Amino acid sequence: MSSDSEAAGRLIDKGKGRARSPDPTERTPLLGSTSGSYTSSVDPGRPPLTRRLYSRLLTVFLASLSLCVLALLLLIVIIFSYRARAVSASPDEILQHALVVRGPDRVDVLNTTGDGGIWMMIHGRVGFDAGHVAGVNTAEEDGFIEDAWKAIGRWGIRRLDKVSVNLSTITVVPEGDSGHALTTISLPQLELSLTANPPSDSSWLTPVAIPVLIRPTKDAKTLMRFVHQSWKDGTIRVQASVDQAIVTGGGLTDAGSWRRRIRVSHHDIQTAVHISIPRLPGLPHPGDDLPEASQFVKLDSFLIKSSNDTLTISANATLMNPLESFINATVPSLPFIVYLPPNGTSPPVPLAHVQSPPFAFSYGNISLALAGVVLPLPRNASGLLSEFLGAYVSAHDADILLETTLLPDVRVATKFPAPHPPPQILRDVKIKDMKVKPVGQGMVASGIVHARVVLPPGIEVGVDVVRVFPDLLVYDGEVPESTAHERLEPEFKVFNFPLDDSDRDVPPQPPLPDPLPERAFAHIRPDDWLPALSVQGEQGPGEGTVVNVTASIVEVPLEVLPGREREFSNFVSKVVFGTQGALAGLQGEAAVAVHVDGLPFENGRDGEMQLTGLPFKGNVRIGKRSMLDGSLMD
Repeated sequence: MSSDSEAAGRLIDKGKGRARSPDPTERTPLLGSTSGSYTSSVDPGRPPLTRRLYSRLLTVFLASLSLCVLALLLLIVIIFSYRARAVSASPDEILQHALVVRGPDRVDVLNTTGDGGIWMMIHGRVGFDAGHVAGVNTAEEDGFIEDAWKAIGRWGIRRLDKVSVNLSTITVVPEGDSGHALTTISLPQLELSLTANPPSDSSWLTPVAIPVLIRPTKDAKTLMRFVHQSWKDGTIRVQASVDQAIVTGGGLTDAGSWRRRIRVSHHDIQTAVHISIPRLPGLPHPGDDLPEASQFVKLDSFLIKSSNDTLTISANATLMNPLESFINATVPSLPFIVYLPPNGTSPPVPLAHVQSPPFAFSYGNISLALAGVVLPLPRNASGLLSEFLGAYVSAHDADILLETTLLPDVRVATKFPAPHPPPQILRDVKIKDMKVKPVGQGMVASGIVHARVVLPPGIEVGVDVVRVFPDLLVYDGEVPESTAHERLEPEFKVFNFPLDDSDRDVPPQPPLPDPLPERAFAHIRPDDWLPALSVQGEQGPGEGTVVNVTASIVEVPLEVLPGREREFSNFVSKVVFGTQGALAGLQGEAAVAVHVDGLPFENGRDGEMQLTGLPFKGNVRIGKRSMLDGSLMD
């Protein structure tokens, strides 16, 4: 009955729903058709299986999302925490503890800009300890949580990998004197590798080669004052300032990367730099007197020659670099200008232009071969050039100034070494065919002066001696030793053609020695210059240019010295009554006027040099027959 009722119930259901499959019977297949629908009976007290699955998936998704959001928020907190530390880090802390620089290992001077700038390539090693700035370097006292926290920061530094640094011009001034800049330094945009937990050695540093433009000050007084003060203190104290420094994440080639969004800037950066001056071998201890530039530059030899209407210069010099292992620079060919220093109202005068070959600026003595020319001299250079040459032939080191394009308008005082012993320029003075005769109340002498003019070694210029002026004492016998070694100070006078009449004035007459030398009885001094002829002579060892000079003496007064009439009479008696005649000693000083081949002046004419105060001495034997004939023979 019940089954009939159920069947009737199923027949009465005529809705539009999908038809249900009849209940299985004994003949129903175990596997239904795949095309048919099947709905199992579900307990109305339990949720469907799909609903439970969706619920579980939703729970997992929400939990995962929450964890991701939490991790993201934690990562943002960590990033902003480390970024805040990086931004708040002072430039001094970064420079002192984070930025590690070793070197320079090598410096190449590339070229000069012509307006005082110097391009250099600086080779060194650089590292940036970003872990110190962000505070994520490991420490022994770190706990598990803190170490994990720092590990995330170190991971972020490794991901960032590099930063780009753009600095404005760096200005360097003496500490405490911001009004006088020593130099400015311009750098290109730099790329720095970031490191966390660097080792204690230098193995983590990255080799770099950075082009640098340096513009030293043109204020020589400020520079020299700073050098003297630094040496006196034993410490170089400077203040470096940068208007702006911008640090951007990523390297120079990371355009468009997420790293470029990280950007930190600092303004008005100032930091003090103190460098102790080390004890340098061969130099005074820092704090003592500053060594002169001549201790660093030594002129070993030089050669000045006349060539093609100019004077060429070649020289060998030694440059001493006392800074061991501090710098190893390759310096290109550099021009130098040699100046004569100012004297009173006379400004410095450029004397010569020389060029150095490229050389390695390393520790120790550096040999340089220089070559150049003597520059055209202005007319007002005569006084300074005269002083320079006069000091040189008097065996006094002459003052000069050196300037290079590396430091324009900065002139370093040094010495031009003089020869030792003093050069004897006038040699082998003789008087031949000399005639003595009375004129009025006195006596006059005539004859021919023969001499050799020998320039110091290293000066091989064309010389034409055009005039001479002797001033000498005559002795009865050889010149006494007590006076033979007395030396007068030679003096130079340099003139530029055309000469005025005053330029040809005879040298001033020096006073007679007081007391008069022993056995000196006569004084010979002409009233005017004596015209001279010169021919090239044979150059001996250790000699420069040699010329043989002759000049005629025509009736020059022979003045008997005051109170020496008896000595004069005794000498005449020896000549007249002696079988061998008498030996007369000659001692005095002479002046010569020369033309130098190629000596340049601004007006294009050769100049004339007058060298006065040249000492000489010699002996002449006078025979009886010569005296009677009125002649005095060798």
